[in-house]
Amino acid sequence: MPTPDLVAAELTLTGRITTASNATFLGSIGDVMVVYKPIAGESPLWDFPEGTLAHREVAAYRVSQALGWGVVPQTWLRDGPFGEGMVQLWQEQDPGQDAVDLIAADDVPETGWKHVLEGQDASGRMVTLIHEDSTALRRMAVFDVIVNNADRKGDHILAMPDGQRHGVDHGLTFHRDHKLRTVLWGWQGDTLTAEEEDGIDRVIEGLHGVLGQDLAALLSTEEIASLAARCAGLRLAGRFPAPSGEMPAVPWPLF
Repeated sequence: MPTPDLVAAELTLTGRITTASNATFLGSIGDVMVVYKPIAGESPLWDFPEGTLAHREVAAYRVSQALGWGVVPQTWLRDGPFGEGMVQLWQEQDPGQDAVDLIAADDVPETGWKHVLEGQDASGRMVTLIHEDSTALRRMAVFDVIVNNADRKGDHILAMPDGQRHGVDHGLTFHRDHKLRTVLWGWQGDTLTAEEEDGIDRVIEGLHGVLGQDLAALLSTEEIASLAARCAGLRLAGRFPAPSGEMPAVPWPLF
């Protein structure tokens, strides 16, 4: 849980991220930098209930905490200059690292990276979408499966200087229907590690306790039941899924 100051102290806006589809502001609470997304600034969507994206972002953080991997930076609900919204600790990523990249098809590294798909750029040249083959990114891929992330773009992955990878922008999560759209398909069919299975087990156990109580204030009963079913299904399969259904497998744009 955030400290009392982070919940109650004045939130001062310092800028706006204009490329975001929903109103997204940079701000500070004392000397702590944060991202603030007011519910009033959320754009209506045809497939997600109106005014719920901030709650889904907080729910994603709660599941991340249950997994124990620190995928999502600390996120909470609080009042702000434009009303209640999601607030998240700002993360200063390493500009010299790219966990996901789009490169020329003949430049794909032989090791350390996973191939996702190929296509053509605006000039007709063949390009390949790749992502790093790392423990931190595998954990994020597991997280995305169980929260049913419909919008894991490349730029929603923050590469930190210490090797940690944080995921951000989780408003399009927890839909009760299959919505998984992600750039992290490199491990499809691979067997889950014991550590990954343990993380899923912690979420399953948490849904019968504190995690379930926390999510009840953020998601619908049907969405929580679907989360539980996805966890159980992934645990039973014991491996990363492949794309399925009629939904596009990757978000657009990719970054």
